[in-house]
Amino acid sequence: MKYLFTCALLFLLLIPCTTNASDDWGATGHRTVGRIAEQYLKGHAKRKIKKLLHGESLALVSTYADEIKSDKRYDKFYTWHYINMPLDVDYDPSKQNPDGDLVSGINYCKTIISDKNASDDDKIFYLKLLVHLIGDLHQPLHVGLSEDRGGNDFKVQWFYKDTNLHSVWDNKMIDDYGMSYTELAKNAEKLSKEEVKNIQEGTVINWVNDTHKLTRQVYANVTANDNLRYQYSYEYMGIVRDQLQKGGIRLAKVLNDLF
Repeated sequence: MKYLFTCALLFLLLIPCTTNASDDWGATGHRTVGRIAEQYLKGHAKRKIKKLLHGESLALVSTYADEIKSDKRYDKFYTWHYINMPLDVDYDPSKQNPDGDLVSGINYCKTIISDKNASDDDKIFYLKLLVHLIGDLHQPLHVGLSEDRGGNDFKVQWFYKDTNLHSVWDNKMIDDYGMSYTELAKNAEKLSKEEVKNIQEGTVINWVNDTHKLTRQVYANVTANDNLRYQYSYEYMGIVRDQLQKGGIRLAKVLNDLF
């Protein structure tokens, strides 16, 4: 019996772990966005955020919105992580998911954080969500098609292993690139003040539409069951890094305005 129990335990341990289909950017990507944002925070915003988060960094709290997904008490925030929209249109607020989406979720977070009557606990909670959602906004498959759930049902291979297009953009490319979030942030492109200003211009909806242009490109250049390898990473990892940098710079803009 002891032998059988040991074998059964080993079998369970060897079963591959699966991740939630809606995971986004992965921890490294989100932490990169948070770390880049910290570099563009103004002094007063940096001090207020540090006090509110009790010294925790934006990089640390950036994954909080994913960490709470396993708790059913937070199910109502699930739809805030993405927007499903056809490739040939821009975002239309009148057609948003009645349960909420990235745009309405971000706007709600901003409302609570700026509410003088909101408790610190609420402000902390929604600040953590906001940091995460701004990152999600810049992942092209989080502004993807409803038919394949933002690429989650778009089956491909990554170096001969079965996966989906969403996961390739969430974490496969980033993980195989081999840099930590601090390395990715440190090696982000050096931008002029004018370039940073241009990235920060516009509204959240403008930023969604900006990302959606990349979504069209992603869908146009892959076929179901493609075996994506070095060439795909060579072509798109630069875009991934650009999106992480844009996410950080725009997150800083939102936080500077709020604080």
